[in-house]
Amino acid sequence: MGGIDLESIILILPAIIIGLTFHEYAHAKVAHMLGDDTAFLEGRVSLNPLKHIDWFGLIFIIIAHFGWAKPVHFNPEKLKNPRRDEKLIAIAGPIANVIMAILFALILKLWTSFEINPDSAMIKYAFEINMYCIFLNYGLFVFNMIPIPPLDGSHLILKSINISKEMEANIIKYGAIGLFAVIIIDSQTHLNILPIGKAIQFLTYQTLHILQVGGY
Repeated sequence: MGGIDLESIILILPAIIIGLTFHEYAHAKVAHMLGDDTAFLEGRVSLNPLKHIDWFGLIFIIIAHFGWAKPVHFNPEKLKNPRRDEKLIAIAGPIANVIMAILFALILKLWTSFEINPDSAMIKYAFEINMYCIFLNYGLFVFNMIPIPPLDGSHLILKSINISKEMEANIIKYGAIGLFAVIIIDSQTHLNILPIGKAIQFLTYQTLHILQVGGY
């Protein structure tokens, strides 16, 4: 986005907070369900955004469209089946975002089924916030499924292959540097290495089309 004004921040902020909160809550909840109480003891099995939001990460998302929340910690030694359970914990966050995106699409469908004055400023802003919630949740899903450490998609792959913990730690360490480099190159050039925007648009419009929302 070009310059971000106060109105844009007000519209997108609820979507960011909701998306990040449910993403991290899902990681923590699934870890707790699988026998690890680490995140639970840290207060992360909560829908309170303050438990999950990293303020620097939030600012980066608003300004640079790339940021982060507080990572959810877990102890593999407390899991019954570590290799399987770590994959379930990893996928829980992105799945939560898909569920939230569909939920907000259903809310949008409900709204459009009523005769609401589209010229009302309040209704206009409500619709825009709702659309941001769909876009942002699909955005978190697509971004986190990229198989580059430390994103969730990489954990699904790393836990599916037999490598040493030392090698896995090195892959995660250098993968994070590689991810940052890819994001910088993608944002500063026209190479479009990560076609995240197109994937988000596809998922959003397909969802609205299937649900027969408005003119989609």
